[in-house]
Amino acid sequence: MADTTSTADPLHRLAEAYRVSTTYSGFDGREREVPDATLRAVLDALGADAGDDDAVEACLARRELAPWRRVLPPVVVAVEGARTRFAVHVPHGSAVHVSLVGEDGTRTTAPQADNRPSPRDVDGVLTAEVTFEVPEDLGPGWYEVRAECPDVDGGRAVTTPLAVTPRRLSTTDRLHGRRRWGYMAQIYSVTSGRSWGVGDVSDLASLAAVSGEQGADYLLVNPLHAAEPTPPVEPSPYLPTSRRFFNPLYLRIAEVPEYAYLRPADLEVVNTLAAIQRRENLDTSTIDRDKAYAAKLKSLELLFTVRRSPHRQQQLRRFVAEGGQGLQDFGLWCALREELGEDAPEWDDVAASPDAPYAVEARTRLSHRIDFYVWMQWLLDEQLESAQRAAHLAGMDIGVIHDLAVGVHKQGADAWMLQDVLASGVSVGAPADMYNQKGQDWSQPPWHPERLAEAGYLPWRDMLRTIFRHAGGIRVDHVLGLFRLWWIPDGQEASEGAYVYYDHEAMVGILALEAELAGAVVVGEDLGTLEPWVREYLAERGVLGTSILWFEMDGDEPLPPARYRELSMASVSTHDFPPTAGFLQGVQVDVREQLGLLARPVEEERAEARKQLDTFFAAVAADGLLPEGEATGEQARVEALHRWLGQAPALLFNVSLVDAVGERRMQNQPGTGDEYPNWRIPLADGAGNPVLIETLPENARANSLVRAINEALGTRPRFQGVGEPAQPQHTDRTAP
Repeated sequence: MADTTSTADPLHRLAEAYRVSTTYSGFDGREREVPDATLRAVLDALGADAGDDDAVEACLARRELAPWRRVLPPVVVAVEGARTRFAVHVPHGSAVHVSLVGEDGTRTTAPQADNRPSPRDVDGVLTAEVTFEVPEDLGPGWYEVRAECPDVDGGRAVTTPLAVTPRRLSTTDRLHGRRRWGYMAQIYSVTSGRSWGVGDVSDLASLAAVSGEQGADYLLVNPLHAAEPTPPVEPSPYLPTSRRFFNPLYLRIAEVPEYAYLRPADLEVVNTLAAIQRRENLDTSTIDRDKAYAAKLKSLELLFTVRRSPHRQQQLRRFVAEGGQGLQDFGLWCALREELGEDAPEWDDVAASPDAPYAVEARTRLSHRIDFYVWMQWLLDEQLESAQRAAHLAGMDIGVIHDLAVGVHKQGADAWMLQDVLASGVSVGAPADMYNQKGQDWSQPPWHPERLAEAGYLPWRDMLRTIFRHAGGIRVDHVLGLFRLWWIPDGQEASEGAYVYYDHEAMVGILALEAELAGAVVVGEDLGTLEPWVREYLAERGVLGTSILWFEMDGDEPLPPARYRELSMASVSTHDFPPTAGFLQGVQVDVREQLGLLARPVEEERAEARKQLDTFFAAVAADGLLPEGEATGEQARVEALHRWLGQAPALLFNVSLVDAVGERRMQNQPGTGDEYPNWRIPLADGAGNPVLIETLPENARANSLVRAINEALGTRPRFQGVGEPAQPQHTDRTAP
């Protein structure tokens, strides 16, 4: 939590009042002071006037009085079964009645608490503070607090949102009793004979079907968030334009029902594009998103001209109604971005917001194009629903687990639509560490903690609801960001930032509430520097942590897997490391040497990498899990690491698909842009041959690793013969 030490320095007192930390612990354990210039810049981004001591004192006074100027707080977040109190401010001596109204219209009277502080003068009105409670038996869900006072607003009710959050996720508690495993895959890299050079939602469904038969209970995929509406598109799935909406690049064209009714000439165009793009499935060099997306957009534009049946049109209307203004604004941004491009001056003026003049005029002029982008979100919703259904039909207990990126692109849709609840003049990043001595700037605008609260956390809720519609779970990248984020003022080095704290009770609570309502599992990526209580808090709420084999150390020795946390998702590696086969060969050192990223001689780096591997394999061998002699080749060593990790009590166990097929190349080299083809590596085996989904059931190496995993976890395939070599299957390569 933020600094609470009393200080006479006005600037530091203002920082504490706004939950901006004035110090932080570096990666070396030393405490560092945040410079005053940084504090002033961060406070300015929060809307606080810290120009001089007089301005600071005036700002402190306004902040102290601010709650008294409101009848109700901007939002109330309670925990089920706990006594949660909130203050109501009315003229002294006035009667006030407070009720809680559920989404179904059920009304409950909020009991009044005993404590009642002395009234105070607020802008010339003697004001009383009356405390009320959320009943302990109120179930999880969204409610409305209604305060009615004859002396306020003519007796009309004043309202504010109430979120009653689960004390602990029941979805996590249901996982106890057996361990589960699932593939971890960058779905854009996983193609089939029918893909268009990029893995899509239909490939996601196929991979879920294959792995479900092998005994998997879930499939963890990269963020499927929306990118730019037209090529070129950002290759990183962790720098999206929107986290609420999805990327049409992942649509399977032939599975759009209107495909069957294309006019002959249009069908010929689509089939020609499909034939061209299918050749890309066998190219293991790099993924060309722009080419694939251009072909899909052309095809989708033709499909959009096909008249929909009455029931299809009705389904679309229902989806549009449920999406509300947010969906319409997203469609508007896509149409404007297509028309103006990224760097047009209109974005800073007449198109600066959804309510700006140019944008208002464009709602009518570009209505057809807006409808097109909204329609694609509907298609994605349908295909994602099919993928989750395929996972359940394959016997998966959880199904698809989506990944939630930390933030969004500064020039993206969310930054444009949600600018009222995002902070400007700053970006999110990380302070200096041993790998990034200048810190990291992720070029993403952070949530403004107070404006988000003023909005009742509805933008956060709406984002989560869209993801949870057809998901069995969510992995929250950098879950620590729900507690605090490193804010970097524009124009400053990444290391010259400060931590801004958030209301984690609200952020985590609403995440848990939406997951509970959706029946979904929540995993938090809790790696890196954090305060010890954070993991304890997440565990108490039922949020699983993350355990990466290479990071779990006990001093200089590997932590025995038996001592791992139970409430965690464990894996040998992560997408920021090479596949395990590549890690064994030191690929990470080779790449960093080629790119000039090494901070010390390459011989020292290679020696350190060998020492790390020797240390881990000594522990694996000590447990009798490393075969001797010729059997200790690459594949055997990869399987031995997975068997060793299988001793962990972790409820979820990730198996990277690249490890299953023997891929060696890294998906991502942190700290690089175009110097390395980040997020553009297709799935291949160790010899560089393409691996298509339909060949996985007969892939000997994958089947061998699956057997090792099932044996280690005590799980088994769901169908007779699964995990054994299968007969080659005929692949129809004529349909797009």
